[in-house]
Amino acid sequence: MARTEPPRTGRLARGTITGIAAARIGMAQLGHRVRTPSAQAQADHEAALGRILFGALGQLRGSALKVSQLLSMHPGLLPDGVRQELARAHHQAPPLNRALVGRVFRQAFGQEPEALFEHFEPTAFAAASLGQVHRAQLAGHGTVAVKVQYPGIATTITSDMQLMRAALRALAHTDMPLPANTVVDSVMTEIEATLLREVDYLQEADQLQWFAQHAALPGVVLAQPILSHTRAQVLTQQFLPGQHLQDWLASQPTQAQRDRAGQHLWDWFMHCLFVLGRVHADPHPGNFLFAPDGTVGVLDFGCTRSLSGGFRAQVTQAWSALLRPPTDPRRDALVLQAYQALGLVNARLTVPAYTAELAPALADMQAWQMEPFTQPVFDFGVKTPPPITAGRHQRMLGEHLVQVPGEMPAFERMWMGLMHLLTGLGARVHTHCPALLPS
Repeated sequence: MARTEPPRTGRLARGTITGIAAARIGMAQLGHRVRTPSAQAQADHEAALGRILFGALGQLRGSALKVSQLLSMHPGLLPDGVRQELARAHHQAPPLNRALVGRVFRQAFGQEPEALFEHFEPTAFAAASLGQVHRAQLAGHGTVAVKVQYPGIATTITSDMQLMRAALRALAHTDMPLPANTVVDSVMTEIEATLLREVDYLQEADQLQWFAQHAALPGVVLAQPILSHTRAQVLTQQFLPGQHLQDWLASQPTQAQRDRAGQHLWDWFMHCLFVLGRVHADPHPGNFLFAPDGTVGVLDFGCTRSLSGGFRAQVTQAWSALLRPPTDPRRDALVLQAYQALGLVNARLTVPAYTAELAPALADMQAWQMEPFTQPVFDFGVKTPPPITAGRHQRMLGEHLVQVPGEMPAFERMWMGLMHLLTGLGARVHTHCPALLPS
């Protein structure tokens, strides 16, 4: 990967990039209107708009790329063609040069990294949208991983979120079937709060300690932070061995090994969700390491979320009801009751209206969510991909969804990421979950 300078932090420069993107979205919409309407033309149009958005975010880099990642993991927020283009942000990670790494350390510790560690590798071995990771040797701890935040990232978050809202407003002036402004605003507000937490590495160190203390399960390994060498922009933690998912799969693990790793992941996420009420909310493959025996190491606790008892109770009610037979007369009433308690849909929506209008628009996504619970041992090797929401259903969702609870975006990212991991593993998993037994 080529070395790079940090993202441009000037408000004018970043505003110009998104302004050009908004203008290009408008031009693309005009071009789309003169084409013959068809499903393929609509799909091509969505992809084109997604490329425009991604191109702007790619130029902004930093927190803007992280926003792109997070938005791509919300299947009900943006049209699928747009969302799939934004998902490319997971693969954009150019590292900083040595001088900039030294600047971060001088600001955080008043000295160079070589003075703090017995040995510090100047070339990062991993890089992401907000920072990069170096190996080092630390007396008394052996090999450690040192995460270094890109300079200026934290200062761009608030302005970048304003710019992204402006870009999404430009999308709203197209014929894209988008949710109500209140829904988009609630998701963007949660993403902004997530980013502000994620650039505080002292907060991440606290989360690492909490999860290591409360969420330790057999087969799952969490790194402990080393607080003496941690600051708001530098996080030092134990080095976890293992391979990322694609590298581990290239080593051709047996089905039994893949099943074991998948079971560890499933059990850990279910424990965090239904028992602890606090989840890892950024579960893309780069945050997990796999050992030959199927042990899984979990990385990057900057993006976690506490889920209230009320939120979990309503999700449990909705999911338990969805596991009832479609002919069960209480099924739709219980689902609607849970959605209304969450504030997702209008409190005045009646059960007949839900059944006739909203349930058909939600059916494919609900079936995809609940699929693993339909069999005692579920084979993720045949897991269906996330459904593509038809335009008419997207419009129906836009009419009935009134807001997104603050906990919902993190919950959706958790579930989407877990399904992606287990599908990639092709694992066969015991998915019995006592919390979801119908009452």
